[in-house]
Amino acid sequence: MKKTLQNMKLFSSLLVLFTLVVSTVSFSQITVQNTLSPSNLVQNVLLGTGVTATNITYNGSVPNAQSVQGNVTFFNASSTTFPISSGVLLTTGNGIAAIGPNNSGSFTNNSPATPDVSSDPQLNAIANGSPTNGAILEFDFIPTGDTISFRYVFGSDEYPEFSPSSYNDAFGFFLTGPNPLGGNYTNTNLALIPGTSTPVTINNVGPGVSQNPAYYVSNVSGVAYGTAIQYDGTTVVLTSKAAVICGQTYHIKLAISNVGDEAYDSGVFLEAESFSSDAVNVTVATVSGDTTVIENCTDAQFIFTRPVSATGDTLIVNYTIGGTATQGTDYNNLTNPITFLPGEDSVVLTLTPFNDGITEGPETVIITVFTISPCGDTIVTVGTLVILDQFTIPVNATNPTVLCANDSVLVSATASGGFPPYTYTWTYLNQVNDTAYVPITQNGTIPYVVNVVDQCGNSGTDTSYVTMNQTLAIDTMIQYMASACSPDGAVSGSGIGMTGQPLYLWQGPGINGPNTINATVLQNIGPGWYYFTITDNVCSVQDSILLTSEPAPIAQISPSSSSGCNPYTVTFTNNSQNATSYVWDFGPGDVVNTTNTSSQTRTYTVNDQVMLIAINGPCRDTAYASITISNCGCTDGDADNYDPNATVDDGSCEYPEPSAIIPNIFTPNGDKDNDVYMLTTVNTVSVTLTITNRWGNKVFEGTAAAPFWDGKINGNPAVDGIYFLQYTLTGLKNKEVKGQQFIQLVR
Repeated sequence: MKKTLQNMKLFSSLLVLFTLVVSTVSFSQITVQNTLSPSNLVQNVLLGTGVTATNITYNGSVPNAQSVQGNVTFFNASSTTFPISSGVLLTTGNGIAAIGPNNSGSFTNNSPATPDVSSDPQLNAIANGSPTNGAILEFDFIPTGDTISFRYVFGSDEYPEFSPSSYNDAFGFFLTGPNPLGGNYTNTNLALIPGTSTPVTINNVGPGVSQNPAYYVSNVSGVAYGTAIQYDGTTVVLTSKAAVICGQTYHIKLAISNVGDEAYDSGVFLEAESFSSDAVNVTVATVSGDTTVIENCTDAQFIFTRPVSATGDTLIVNYTIGGTATQGTDYNNLTNPITFLPGEDSVVLTLTPFNDGITEGPETVIITVFTISPCGDTIVTVGTLVILDQFTIPVNATNPTVLCANDSVLVSATASGGFPPYTYTWTYLNQVNDTAYVPITQNGTIPYVVNVVDQCGNSGTDTSYVTMNQTLAIDTMIQYMASACSPDGAVSGSGIGMTGQPLYLWQGPGINGPNTINATVLQNIGPGWYYFTITDNVCSVQDSILLTSEPAPIAQISPSSSSGCNPYTVTFTNNSQNATSYVWDFGPGDVVNTTNTSSQTRTYTVNDQVMLIAINGPCRDTAYASITISNCGCTDGDADNYDPNATVDDGSCEYPEPSAIIPNIFTPNGDKDNDVYMLTTVNTVSVTLTITNRWGNKVFEGTAAAPFWDGKINGNPAVDGIYFLQYTLTGLKNKEVKGQQFIQLVR
């Protein structure tokens, strides 16, 4: 029966690809994801081609709501120098304790969640001691080929102090099932030193002469893997394999434990997708040793391999190309299908990435191969390559120190990494070698930048800092303030670290100022910048100092008001600054000399001007204040008190009250005598009349200069009788007089 395994590794492939794409988050340490269950880790990370797994069990600490620790975790080392890029990490403590850098001596876990595996007979058999805490992951599997294999690295914080010792942390891969050579495997340990039957343990692999040191890697202080992992030492990458029978069911137990104590973590890194059976496999090889290439720079090889036992015939293999990169645009066209000739166990395709000039992050090329296993199953194998944009190469520039000003200092730079030869360009005069000559003319440090490009277009930058540290220096500069308005100041200077007889020079104000002297003191000068130079037998140094002067006087007057009505009294406030004496001049014969800023008061009947002189030594400043006087009164000719001589209205105008004669009877009988009711007014602009009958009903209302009622209501004669009158008289400037009374209508 055939089966398709195309989707078995989808999760793992996406997870590895994701970690490649986001590797900029952690360029130097492995990352550990402890949210996956043991079943997910086996099915979606560990298993490769030609294997199906069931009955997955686990004895160990797993993440829960109270703890993020776990003995079995996913790890990603794609952005580090660790030799396995990703996979499953099985530890005696917890996965997060394996994260670098190697900075804790020997990391002590002491996790109470780590289970006791001391009763496991297989661990006891290989430990040469007493197993304590650890983890056991086991499952059944069915291979589709005639071999089973996987790759791993064992690491520990027991190294190197306790290797060898009684703390012989141990692990094993114990296989059970039918042996093609006859009989059965019964918990047969596959974690063996190559070519031997010796199990891989702390004591058997280590730095000692008798500990198979060829398989040991020291990582003390990160010497092997930088800041990738915490463990002090590891094995090299090892491969476990065994002959199996296609289609039969096997059981494997992956176990690890501390021995003799519950401290100093150990762990085994199982490579992702390496637990596999025979099939045509595709792997990636690059000059960088990982699965990445650089645009327009490095090539990659997709290496197709088949079992040696299957090399007797010609084999034609079709494959598919996927990923985010585009064939023919991002890289060259690849031959498809490929052909294995008799005797060949590998075929190589070379991929050359192109430079598209676009910053777009990692792009992938995914080659998928479909083959039929000896059991008749369809097996899918995948090779993934990542194409990276051009990168920054490291550059190391020198930082020379000179003892005196120099316009020709030698600097140099060395590039590493990338792909030589390198092209160097210095920003100073665009010099194009790995050495250049640059100037420095004063004590201190000056940066000079060098840009380096390799033959692939990768670039890097560094800065050469040139420092001048000469002994000759200006030690002290002093300025003696000049008086206000008088060139009587001075400057002086001194130096240290002179070689031979020094020469001194003062000049100013300004670089080419008119005042100059070959001495340490320059006198009788005014304010400004002055420059001091010392020249000895080796160097010349210069500095400057600002000579200041006492402030000049500033005269300022503030009158309480600058205008008013005749007569007008004004108080003058002296707000002058930087003066020692003052002269007030209020006009002929009225001059006041004083040494204080007290106020002065004067009364004016005509326009006038006041002068104040502020004095400080030979310096003087003058301020003026003008006073304007006006005749004030009533300027309205309608007012009772109108003043024809007034030029400014002071609001004193008075106006007559409006008045009126109020009749109390009228006779609207048509005889043209007293036929209408109206008022006779004086000093009145308008009149408002309101008339109502005895019941309060309005019979007339009007506003005008002289309103009147003709004795009619809506055109009909009103009846004789008594009516009620209300009136409002409005006079000049809106003065009002109101009144009321009864009136009588008689016909």
